[in-house]
Amino acid sequence: MAEQGRSLQLVEIVLAILVVAAVAWFVTAPLRRTEEQAQAAAAHTEDPTIAALEARKEAKYREIRDAELDRGQGKLSRDDWRRQDAELRGEAIEILKALDEARSSSSA
Repeated sequence: MAEQGRSLQLVEIVLAILVVAAVAWFVTAPLRRTEEQAQAAAAHTEDPTIAALEARKEAKYREIRDAELDRGQGKLSRDDWRRQDAELRGEAIEILKALDEARSSSSA
């Protein structure tokens, strides 16, 4: 029994060491990058303009969904919802156009 307890402790220690080593390897990965890898990673970063437009797009989609929920719950009349929906979708279209322009100019 005592021998089995010691072997379990040994297994636990070995597993703990392996986990610590794996975490250390993962955490230090950016420090082990070569210059070429760092430049390649920097080249793949997203344009801040595109990121901002993506955020605006998602926010606008959320507003459209919220308006649809409000209509479904009776918080908005049909006429108010149609007006708000048309306005929000128009704004979303403008954001999508700006996003397309930003993407085409950044890839050129």
